Formats: sequence, C-alpha cells, structure tokens
Amino acid sequence: MAQHTFLEDMKEPLVPVVPMSHTAHIRSHRKPRRSASTLAMRAGVAGGVLSTLAVAGASGSANAAEPVTQTLELPTLTADLAAQAAKSADATQQAAANYQLQAERDAAAAKAAKQAKADLAEAKQKAAEAKKKAEEAARKDAAARASRNAARTTLSTTSDSGGTSTSTSTSTSTATGSAAAVISFVKAQIGKAYVSGATGPTAYDCSGLVQTAFKQVGISLPRVSQDQSTAGTQVSLSNLQPGDILYWGPAGSAYHVAVYVGDGMFVGAQNPSSGVGEHPLSYDPPTGAVRVL
Repeated sequence: MAQHTFLEDMKEPLVPVVPMSHTAHIRSHRKPRRSASTLAMRAGVAGGVLSTLAVAGASGSANAAEPVTQTLELPTLTADLAAQAAKSADATQQAAANYQLQAERDAAAAKAAKQAKADLAEAKQKAAEAKKKAEEAARKDAAARASRNAARTTLSTTSDSGGTSTSTSTSTSTATGSAAAVISFVKAQIGKAYVSGATGPTAYDCSGLVQTAFKQVGISLPRVSQDQSTAGTQVSLSNLQPGDILYWGPAGSAYHVAVYVGDGMFVGAQNPSSGVGEHPLSYDPPTGAVRVL
C-alpha cells in the first residue's frame, strides 16, 4: 500500500497563507461593515417591533373605539328604558283607574245601603201608621157595634108602664102630609146606585138621599149624617113614626142615616153593592132616631 501524506489526503486545495501585516493586530477606528445577514436580522427585528406596535395600536384603537360603540348603543338602551317607563306608567294609570272605579262602586253601594235603610225606616213608619189607623177603625167599629147592641137592648127592655117586653114599633098607620111625600120620594129611588157624595137624581149616598127627600117638602137638612143625627127631636126606637130619620152610631157622630117608612121597614142608600134599597129594621138595627116633621 502506498503511503500518502496528510496533504495528499485533503480533497480541497489549500488556501495559500498570506503573511499578516504587522499592523493587523491594531483595531481599526472604522465601524466594521455589517453583513447582509446582520442587516436582514435587524430588519426582521424592526419589522417585528413595528408589527407589535401596529397590533398594539390596533388594539388601542379598538379600545378607544369602544366608547363610541357604547355611545351608539345608548339610544337603544334609552328607548328600552322609555318603553319600560311608559309601560309602567300605563300600569300605574290602570291601577289608579281600577282603584277609582272600586271606590265609586263602594260609594254607590254605601249610598244604596243608606237609601235602603231609609226606605226600610219609612216603610216601618208607614206600617206603624197603618196599624194605628186600623186599630182606630177597629175601635170605632167596636163602638158602633156596642151602640147597636145597646139599641137592641133598648128595643127589648121592659116598658115603664106595663112591665111587659116591647119591640120596635111597626106602625101600620098610613103616613099623611109631608111624611107621605117623603116616603113616596125615597121609595121611588129604590134600585138607584150608591155613589159617595151624590145627591141625585140618578145616584145617592145615605145623607144625600135623606137631604133630597126632605127638600121635597121644604125642609132643609144638613148635608152629612153626623149633623142630620141631631137635626130634629130625638125619639125612642120604640115609638117610631113614618118619616122619622134613623141613624147609626152616636148622635152627632153618626156614620149612616135612612128614612123610616113604617111597618118596621126603612129605605136608605146602604153601600155601593146594594145601592138604594128597602130593608127591615132587623137587617141592620139603628142606634137612634130624630123627628123633623
């Protein structure tokens, strides 16, 4: 095997050695030249810094623009708040209207209750008055019944002279003169209607018939039964004569009158249901009698 030298083994050619200057070790005052790689590296660094600054600026711009975004959204928020406020105001107004309506209803109910109470009190007062009137009418009716009973008792009492029982006179004597004219008139009115306040010729009430009958013979009598019951001389029911005026109730307060026509009969305008009619004394016994003829 052939031996090679070190130099021979090197594939690349050797760079010739140049002798160094004696001043080569002295540092030059000039700035060393920057290589392209150094410049490129620095340019990259500067670009990164600028990029960072740009990003930061953009971020800052974005942050600075944020208040603008909020300012743009403010009208929307304000509109929502206004809508909510309006809705709340409407609800408040509706509630107030409801309260007012309820208050009006309560006032109306209170007024109605007060009026009902007043009406009830008035109705009670009227009922009390009606009851009082009914009781008064009942007392008067009882008094009238008592007077009739007394009259019946009188009719059946024993006479002073003979001591025998007597009844109402049923005289059969024929009436003459004025009495006959009165009796003829009242009998001619039998069947006509009873009308309160009427004095003929088609209708009468009790005192109207008596007054008109006696007017036929020139005798002027008072208009009402109370006064007619005291217009003449009081006579006993046991001594009646045709033409006497019969009355029912106390003298001076009589509530009904008629004309005695003899034979135990009388003619009078009784009531709206029976009109003018002829009845026996037992039909409705009178209280007393007066004589004006």
